[in-house]
Amino acid sequence: MKEKVKALVLFSGGLDSLLAIKILELQDIEVTGLCFTSNFFGCGNAKKTAEANNVNLRIEDISKDILALVKNPPSGYGKNMNPCIDCHSLMIKKAAEIMKKENYDFIATGEVLGQRPFSQNRVALGRVKKISGVDVLRPLSAKLLEETEVEKNGLVNRSRLLDIQGRTRERQFELAKKLGITEFPSPGGGCLLTDPDFSQRLIMMLNYWPTCDVDDVALLNHGRVFWFDADKKNKKILVVVGRDKDENETLEKLARQGDIMIELSKENGPATLVRNMVLDGIDDYIIELRIPDQIAPKSLEIDNKYSPHGIIEKAAILTGFYSTKTRGKETKVKITLIK
Repeated sequence: MKEKVKALVLFSGGLDSLLAIKILELQDIEVTGLCFTSNFFGCGNAKKTAEANNVNLRIEDISKDILALVKNPPSGYGKNMNPCIDCHSLMIKKAAEIMKKENYDFIATGEVLGQRPFSQNRVALGRVKKISGVDVLRPLSAKLLEETEVEKNGLVNRSRLLDIQGRTRERQFELAKKLGITEFPSPGGGCLLTDPDFSQRLIMMLNYWPTCDVDDVALLNHGRVFWFDADKKNKKILVVVGRDKDENETLEKLARQGDIMIELSKENGPATLVRNMVLDGIDDYIIELRIPDQIAPKSLEIDNKYSPHGIIEKAAILTGFYSTKTRGKETKVKITLIK
């Protein structure tokens, strides 16, 4: 007796990918939702939606692969730093590796033809197939697209797939109601690479640190970001000042050997992380300084050149400045070298 057909469905947790899963399950296909996570997108929505809708969910971290792609995207960027076509092709490739290794029969997605003008038109979908080398079933728009091998081979009944297209979501909502689906997040981008502010921070890091790794990039979304120029060496130093308790704790977790952590000695306030600074032979120490009443924080950074200890002092001033209780006062600041 033939075993049950098995499918991997790229799963964001949104309504479209959820419907793709449910449509396949109606054909008695065993489905696993596959969510990829990285520095730029996570699986929070996927976890919630999967739990609420009885979806078997698998999570895979592709942070290193995505960063390499962002540094050099063959198909270019979208409006900001989002290499959507290449990113999606990479996900399909990774899914295909799992499919072949673990004997899944095919890969599917919740993509809808024409929903996203840049990445979900016929040309873009064809390019994804060419780059990834993988035939992908798109249950929501299958009847509008070329028949896939799994349909030709009878593993999926094409007549029971759909012909949805365009940006309106009325048919998806109607289908969700028909299937009794009520738990799913509102539509909206979940990728930091589509965010203009984050994109600018990333562009700056890639410019200053072309060899940056995933640990470096992780710092860009957890505080106020500043860049300093060390002396005449044109060496760029990153300073990140936490904005709240959660960010302070995250920065402390992200700190690695050679980083410098700065915090107020007695008062509660920000945690500040300094990366790419070399201070040979120092122990932890405390400095005392006066925090200005007013300051234009960005005026301290990249247009000026400082000695390493000068940068530490400026980072300490920023730490005190973002604790309003120490503005205009003398305060002690603790400097800690992570060993």
